[in-house]
Amino acid sequence: MMRKGFGSLAFSLSVRKRAFSTSTSPSLSPLDDAGAAGSLKSMNLFSAINNALHIALDSDPRAYVFGEDVSFGGVFRCTTGLADRFGKNRVFNTPLCEQGIVGFGIGLAAMDNRAIAEIQFADYIYPAFDQIVNEAAKFRYRSGNQFNCGASIVGLTSGGEVQTYDPPPNNAPISYGLTIRAPYGAVGHGGHYHSQSPESFFCHVPGIKVVIPRSPKQAKGLLLSCIRDPNPVVFFEPKWLYRLAVEEVPEHDYMVPLSEAEVIRHGTDITLVGWGAQLAVMEQACIDAEKEGISCELIDLRTLLPWDKETVEASVRKTGRLLVSHEAPVTGGFGAEISASMVERCFLRLEAPVGRICGLDTPFPLVFEPFYMPTKNKILDAIKSTVNY
Repeated sequence: MMRKGFGSLAFSLSVRKRAFSTSTSPSLSPLDDAGAAGSLKSMNLFSAINNALHIALDSDPRAYVFGEDVSFGGVFRCTTGLADRFGKNRVFNTPLCEQGIVGFGIGLAAMDNRAIAEIQFADYIYPAFDQIVNEAAKFRYRSGNQFNCGASIVGLTSGGEVQTYDPPPNNAPISYGLTIRAPYGAVGHGGHYHSQSPESFFCHVPGIKVVIPRSPKQAKGLLLSCIRDPNPVVFFEPKWLYRLAVEEVPEHDYMVPLSEAEVIRHGTDITLVGWGAQLAVMEQACIDAEKEGISCELIDLRTLLPWDKETVEASVRKTGRLLVSHEAPVTGGFGAEISASMVERCFLRLEAPVGRICGLDTPFPLVFEPFYMPTKNKILDAIKSTVNY
């Protein structure tokens, strides 16, 4: 197999019983205020990921980064400079064995460490599926809350800065967690082994969280939240945006809350829901629809498991219409779960069937990738047909 190529809100610190995996994250500083406490720097997405990993390793001496080729920066350079700064005992290569990478991470986290594992491409996460689904996700539940591979204590100062505790105050029990990073999605020339979007497989599994960022600023804050979350997290990174997406990112330590969707464009006629790289495509469709008099509300789900049903429901109740778009094949994709949930919650408010513009039910193609992808024009056509239903 070829694998190369390519605000400042404070909350009180409390020691609590290790929560079940569907528990939400603690209150964190809003991203809109994230730049207030420090300077901004222009970063692309892989640089923002790298910056988050630097902060995670620097703020916690028991954090480790490991995976295939990570010691010299990895295929996408997300781990560049980490081994030089923190040493090869904390940033190190593993054998080409995804099951072993995740299994090692589970054991490392279970021994009160913060394990940050990298799967080189999401397409190759399947050998680790058993470890993620049958071990990491069930570790706490099957032991009756006696053991786990994720629990943490993190606080914010009154100025919005992150404060970690090592050792914890008053000798309180503390452990850390497991985060599995994986580049996912189309890249323009990846073919069927370097382009897949496997997020829906993991959204069927109670006991883990699934998070996908859309931009550099979001990626940094969400990744730090995942690393410090008391549950195992699968963090998919849209590799199409590693170098393409650039924005001003706060240089200081901040976190973006998990399981909170964000309305990134307000509208009144139709609700669009997506995540990751697809948000940029959907936003362009919204702009074109506005030129034809259609007001679109665009929501970035950010966390797919557990997802923010309330924000989506509020929007659908307002607009009366819903369109979901993702790169993964349409059948069994997470868009189906969103659609079913909104039909259950908003049936009497819907003015049209829920639309899904997704990848096709085929292996991911190479030369036919433009036909497979849920493009702006496909989304725009669906917006118009849904509004005119």
